[in-house]
Amino acid sequence: MNTPATGFTTCLWFDGQAEEAAAFYVSVFPDSRLGRTTRCTEAGPGPVGSVLTVEFELAGQRFLALNAGPEFRFNEAVSFQIPCAEQAEVDHYWDRLSAGGQEIACGWLKDRYGLCWQVVPTVLPEMIGDPDPVKARRATEAMMAMTKFDIAALRKAYEGEPGGS
Repeated sequence: MNTPATGFTTCLWFDGQAEEAAAFYVSVFPDSRLGRTTRCTEAGPGPVGSVLTVEFELAGQRFLALNAGPEFRFNEAVSFQIPCAEQAEVDHYWDRLSAGGQEIACGWLKDRYGLCWQVVPTVLPEMIGDPDPVKARRATEAMMAMTKFDIAALRKAYEGEPGGS
């Protein structure tokens, strides 16, 4: 099997919001950019001049936003995970992506376009996977009680300090 020389591109299906969504995502992530926009011609599939696709890149990952109609919607079966080393990163991504969307649980949210994201502290997998079952349990219980992650509260719970969730 031949592997593409330049990796892969994730295609996201929108119902008329491809251009708006691509611009929004590029505004949220550093080191991101908009690429080529393709418009419908006389051949279709939409009105002449309307946006069909928008290429964009978020932190090195390529995406294609496709205006393809209302037939399909995003759901929780697919999400994008954003690893965050600091609370300021968690707050930035959480606040921007959840605005107009829905906060779910355990670091999951659905943005205004229905796309699911996980905003996850990079220390969390180490905590919940700790070989000490007491520490792992405390971290897991704290994680399960949170919507947006609070790194300081997770650390306190993990270490068994007062004020940990």
